[in-house]
Amino acid sequence: MQYRLLGTTNIQASVIGFGTYPLGGWMWGGTDESTAIRTIQTALDYGINLIDTAPIYGYGLAEEIVGKAIRNKRSQAVVATKCGIVWDTKDWQPGKGELHVYGDEKGLTQNTNHYRFYRYLKPESIIREVEASLKRLQTDYIDLLQTHAQEQTTPIEETMTALEKLRDQGKIRAIGSSNVTRVQLESYCNAGTLDSTQEPYSFINRSIEEKGFLEVCDLNKVSFLAYAPLEQGLLTGTLQPDFQYPEGDFRQNDPRFTPENINRINNALDRLKPIQEQYGFSTSQLMLAWTVSRYEKMHVLCGMRTPKRITENTKAGTVILSENEMKLMDQLFDFNSQTR
Repeated sequence: MQYRLLGTTNIQASVIGFGTYPLGGWMWGGTDESTAIRTIQTALDYGINLIDTAPIYGYGLAEEIVGKAIRNKRSQAVVATKCGIVWDTKDWQPGKGELHVYGDEKGLTQNTNHYRFYRYLKPESIIREVEASLKRLQTDYIDLLQTHAQEQTTPIEETMTALEKLRDQGKIRAIGSSNVTRVQLESYCNAGTLDSTQEPYSFINRSIEEKGFLEVCDLNKVSFLAYAPLEQGLLTGTLQPDFQYPEGDFRQNDPRFTPENINRINNALDRLKPIQEQYGFSTSQLMLAWTVSRYEKMHVLCGMRTPKRITENTKAGTVILSENEMKLMDQLFDFNSQTR
């Protein structure tokens, strides 16, 4: 496993990170807590020390699972969580945050009788969220605190002041953003010391390259945490067109997961086998290695629900692909036509 420094800190984080979104069960058809705990502990044993979570993942359940998993392994883990999305059963007054989505116990919903999720980054709310996360995680510090989503009612400068105060108090060690525009990313960098940003990025989703995110990160020594690098299973090469998703799994209604599209992507991925065979990689491993190789401060977050996934994903964190190999992958996959 390779390790890289988070931002300008001395925190050594594995290039392959453990994304706990599926472990919360919410929008993923439920979770098995004992298996989830065992999977996180296996990841730590294999050198994956970056554990990314958030309060919204299962209404705090994912954080609780992480807390139980690292209880006797805290020094081995780099715990990253988030703030800025809070839920309530009541409508908020105008000007206090921004409505994000509606949800119930299973996932997103159009029914307004359950939870309202608000994007909210005022200092007092961030402080409350951090205290709740510390309790669920069973720790007295968070290695990386990231703003989960952005909103227009709180200036970024005000948010950064609160985050830097928490860092000065020792409650967090590093500051990150997530789901930002390029302008917002630059504003965070100008307002203080930003250590990371987390955005969707994969072999078939390179919008952050087109928007110049990596140039901003490089200029400011900001680490990049890529989420959905396997596109929720679409880039594994093992997802079958007739796969039956469990009830509550968001992929049931996602047009990317139609049988026709899965078959098309699988056929294109098959053409990458010459490079896979060179490294003894599976399709998933090649996709992860590609992502790690795109930027010298890149970390790749993988959702892993069973210990079996740990051994496979760990291998992807041992290789850096060359520019020529990545260009060849585009040619073999026929990238321009497949992603139109």
